[in-house]
Amino acid sequence: MLYYLFDYLEQNFQFPGASLFGFLSFRAALAILVSLLISVTYGKRIIVFLQKKQMGESIRDLGLQGQTEKAGTPTMGGIIIILATLIPVLLFAKLENIYIILLVVTTLWMGAIGFTDDYLKIKKKNKDGLAGKFKVIGQVGLGIFVGLVMYFHKDITIKEEKSPEVIAQIRATGSNESEFKPETKSTKTTIPFLKNNEFEYAKLLEWINPGLKKYAWLFFIPVVIVIVTAVSNGANLTDGIDGLAAGTSAIMVVVLGAFAWISGNIIFSDYLNVMYIPHTGEMTIFIAAFTGALVGFLWYNTYPAQVFMGDTGSLTIGGIIAVIAIAVRKELLIPLLCGVFFVETLSVIIQVSYFKYTKKKFGEGKRVFLMSPLHHHYQKKGIHESKIVARFWIVGILLAILTVVTLKLR
Repeated sequence: MLYYLFDYLEQNFQFPGASLFGFLSFRAALAILVSLLISVTYGKRIIVFLQKKQMGESIRDLGLQGQTEKAGTPTMGGIIIILATLIPVLLFAKLENIYIILLVVTTLWMGAIGFTDDYLKIKKKNKDGLAGKFKVIGQVGLGIFVGLVMYFHKDITIKEEKSPEVIAQIRATGSNESEFKPETKSTKTTIPFLKNNEFEYAKLLEWINPGLKKYAWLFFIPVVIVIVTAVSNGANLTDGIDGLAAGTSAIMVVVLGAFAWISGNIIFSDYLNVMYIPHTGEMTIFIAAFTGALVGFLWYNTYPAQVFMGDTGSLTIGGIIAVIAIAVRKELLIPLLCGVFFVETLSVIIQVSYFKYTKKKFGEGKRVFLMSPLHHHYQKKGIHESKIVARFWIVGILLAILTVVTLKLR
């Protein structure tokens, strides 16, 4: 909203300083500052409100050190993250941008699913919360929505085959990039570590018959559904000890912010040989606000936590990360960038699968880990949760660096 106000003041009155709002970097800086202030300043008020409404977490005694002491700690703290993200976005972003619309819808959609789950667990005393099938239906529904928009919306395009002469002219004259190569609809994505690193989903059908290219959505949309569901569930499983999900997510989001900014800039995308995707630069505003919200939430969520994010936060975080990765055509980097989520999910799959297999074969279920997800395994080994969180953050940083290195490592 402020973007449009200052744009109007600049266009009509040349208001001093109003032109700053035309710069992406300036608006991103404001977004992260405002989101930090909102989450830190108003986070305490939201926590007090949750306490008054008796939104305390019920903790099962799983034999984990310090776990039972957390009973009664307010949950649904994801509300802090959602508000601290959306308010700066509404103030500083171009709200007609299709990528901003997608991310806002994702935030509200997944936030509603998570909120319903938390509410049923706490207020309705339903320990299972929202039935798993309804969560999956919600995640699949979002995946279908995102996939359809990504495939059919006219503003979601890429630009290719930029000649050196064109880039030189842009650098020399500052010409508008729209004067050059036309934008095209495409389902291309990026494959890491390969020299010719672009993959077109349409080729999965094109080899049968070139006319089948228009049905590429039959592959693309299911891929989007799987990614949205997997990453949101991965974030949900990672949210088990103080500061783990918020901290590792902030690291991932910063990297995706860099990808969005680079992909939306014709010069830097050419220099780093990254796919140029018009209009994605505006996502930097959302990502900056989201990063500030996550870091601000850690003010209250680090050990010992004063509030838990609950499914309201974890499902929302996973959904947002998935949609950003898909939008910047880096979804195949998710197993690397979101390696912490991936390993946490894998530990649960291995544990459950092995237990069922051994029970069926030997009559008694056996376990690979002392407990799953993986962070609980280390808790069972007697490692303090603050140390586990710090080490997972370090691993997250290493994975983030490796993800960035893939820009040039081919």
